[in-house]
Amino acid sequence: MSLIIHFQENFRGNIEFLNCKFTYPTRPDTQVLKGLVVSVKPGQTLAFVGSSGCGKSTSVQLLERFYDPDEGQVLIDGHQSHSVNVPFLRSQIGIVSQEPVLFDCSIAGNIQYGDNTRSVSMEEIVEAAKKAFLHDFVMTLPDKYETQVGAQGSQLSRGQKQRIAIARAIVRNPKILLLDEATSALDTESEKSLHDGCTADIIAVMSHGVVIEQGTHQTLMAKKGAYYKLVTTGTPIS
Repeated sequence: MSLIIHFQENFRGNIEFLNCKFTYPTRPDTQVLKGLVVSVKPGQTLAFVGSSGCGKSTSVQLLERFYDPDEGQVLIDGHQSHSVNVPFLRSQIGIVSQEPVLFDCSIAGNIQYGDNTRSVSMEEIVEAAKKAFLHDFVMTLPDKYETQVGAQGSQLSRGQKQRIAIARAIVRNPKILLLDEATSALDTESEKSLHDGCTADIIAVMSHGVVIEQGTHQTLMAKKGAYYKLVTTGTPIS
């Protein structure tokens, strides 16, 4: 017998990873998560920091229910993730990947695609673009929001495409917003602006599938551990 939880208006987006362990079925000899413990409350921002292969993207995939942990639990509003209705859960998540896909239409049209369940107003499009630090760039274009992006966004830089994808995710008003290395192509000034607007309440430093440090930027800098070395010298987290 299975129990499927259907949230209504009371869905909040409280997330907890409790001692999660996970191995991909295609790589049975390599355990990616080795006891992940971290939580984030509604309204908070959690940033996973770590080298490639440390388990950041895998954690996102567990949250989206593409996989379930082999051991441990992912709790969403106190309920085990495997008991939550998957289509509803994913409808509450906005995600931007490192390589976003754009459609061969206008900038406004691409942002509108973020929510196909309703008619998205121009005011909402502009507001989402402002939050993604895209609006000022759009206003420099002759056709502004009606500018055609070309096939797969061929008329835009990678950073501009990522800002459109971020605005597209924001326009859905998701309870959970996931940026999977989505600022990797932004120029330094734009990335700093985006980070200033979304300052992480919790930074979880990951290494080999576990969190080795956790706290705010200030507390981790004061600790002078792996995060401090990454920020001050660029030393990769081992």
